[in-house]
Amino acid sequence: MTRVGSRFRLLPGNREEYIRRHDRLWPEMAQAMREAGIRNYSIWLSGNDLFGYYEVDDAEAAAAALAAHPTVKRWNVMMQDIIAFDQPPMERVFLFEGARGEGPRKGESPC
Repeated sequence: MTRVGSRFRLLPGNREEYIRRHDRLWPEMAQAMREAGIRNYSIWLSGNDLFGYYEVDDAEAAAAALAAHPTVKRWNVMMQDIIAFDQPPMERVFLFEGARGEGPRKGESPC
């Protein structure tokens, strides 16, 4: 399983509209995400900064499936008036899974 994090920037004054659109997520958009293998998708908002997180078995295949899906293309066009998709990709730098005891990445010092 791969964990995917992404950042977006909400254009000022669009908080309520952003939430409204996601409260009314198109069923076909949810289906496209399911078909791409995406699960546990959540989006967090702080000021105008958005952070999205989801889990997927094959991140590259999911990204390709979503990029090619006509519903996802329509959704992205609809969202571009309230979101700036100009944030750089993210890199995971820490993971704690509690009981599984996972710590630093291979080859890294715990300190």
